[in-house]
Amino acid sequence: MVLRFSGPALATLLLAAPAVAAGEGAPHLEGASLGLLWVVPFAGILLSIALMPLAAPAFWHHHFGKVSAFWALAFLAPFAAVHGVPLAAYEVLHVGLLEYLPFIVLLGALFTVAGGVRLKGRLVGTPAMNTGILAFGTVIASLMGTTGAAMLLIRPLIRANEHRRTQVHVMVFFIFLVANIGGSLTPLGDPPLFLGFLQGVDFFWTTTHLFGEMLLCSIVLLVVFFALDSWYARRDPPAPAASRDDEAIGIEGWHNVGLLFAIAAAVLLQGVWKPGIGVTVYHVTVALERIVSMALLIAIAALSYRLTTAESRRRNAFSWGPILEVAKLFAGIFVTIVPALAILRAGADGSLAFVVDLVTRPDGTPDNAMYFWLTGALSSFLDNAPTYLVFFNTAGGDARVLMHDLPLTLAAISCGAVFMGANTYIGNAPNFMVKAIAEERGVPMPSFFGFMAWSGIFLLPLFVVVTVVFF
Repeated sequence: MVLRFSGPALATLLLAAPAVAAGEGAPHLEGASLGLLWVVPFAGILLSIALMPLAAPAFWHHHFGKVSAFWALAFLAPFAAVHGVPLAAYEVLHVGLLEYLPFIVLLGALFTVAGGVRLKGRLVGTPAMNTGILAFGTVIASLMGTTGAAMLLIRPLIRANEHRRTQVHVMVFFIFLVANIGGSLTPLGDPPLFLGFLQGVDFFWTTTHLFGEMLLCSIVLLVVFFALDSWYARRDPPAPAASRDDEAIGIEGWHNVGLLFAIAAAVLLQGVWKPGIGVTVYHVTVALERIVSMALLIAIAALSYRLTTAESRRRNAFSWGPILEVAKLFAGIFVTIVPALAILRAGADGSLAFVVDLVTRPDGTPDNAMYFWLTGALSSFLDNAPTYLVFFNTAGGDARVLMHDLPLTLAAISCGAVFMGANTYIGNAPNFMVKAIAEERGVPMPSFFGFMAWSGIFLLPLFVVVTVVFF
């Protein structure tokens, strides 16, 4: 049964996760008819994020939201002129209600709740302490999601290293491990794996089939980080001596820890409860379970904000700046990414047909190494969740077949989407949030291309090893 409504009053009801069916008679964007010229606005917003903070930092700081809106309109205006206002309106509504709003609601809930957990006491950012925090974050990322783990630990990690002259490597490896690779063992860990769960992949399939790849990457990166941090620590000034006024080590805001797991339960609800009822607005149908899930996330965030004292959030250096920056920039990204994903979905009939052809050997069997690298390469710059679905469907789209007959192919797609989200700031949402929080706290983070240099040095050789060993 589908309930049909129209009008803007329903927008607040339609906070749902990606991937639902379009309503009957919906306008259709044919990716095979789109040329690569339509991807220029998407490239424009990426280059703006990469270059403008360096070329015009003051302008970017005050007007990045306007820049994001400019590139969104640079796509929408000509698209509406060429393909018609109804199709343009449908695509905006589709990406807004089914992708952007669910994305920002989940991110906002995790940001709000994790921001209410304060680790009290004086942690000193020694190599052993920093490595321990990164290891702990890597473990819990699959339980509460990469965003939840990153938002929970980033502020204590920054405070622990305030005395350090060199902190950038700590933030970079935190992004590598906690914000990405650590989320590879359950569907709760990272959005691509949750989409796989919704497609029929067993909940614990990733736990058993990606464990080796995750363990190899985590151990190598933690060992490299400890060595690098030890080298920097010898050059940094010593930590200030402990004071009698220091708080005892402990956690303030235990209720928020419980609410983080409530968020995980609200997200998981979408995969286990399917009443078969939906709401449709201009051909975009949203399942009831997803509406309820998003409503629960909003309620959990509101409860956290009400229960956490203003003083606790102040002492935790909590502010809304980072989530607002992510919201504005990713609004433009989600709109301008529409033609790129449509072209990819067109497969062999689209302008990027050569990409799809690369993952299949001449005898018709899947090339697992290419699935890993192409899924990863596109996930580094596109949204890794729909990129996962593109290659999931390219490999056949049948979860039973992929799990039992082509497990290496499914593992390659899953690892590529999750692991290589760490290659750029926009590869996974918590990457950008960690950057924003760190910069707000005075940590000089690498530029867009500077971060890619770090990932090129430390991640790409590791991924070559993963390819040789597993794919």
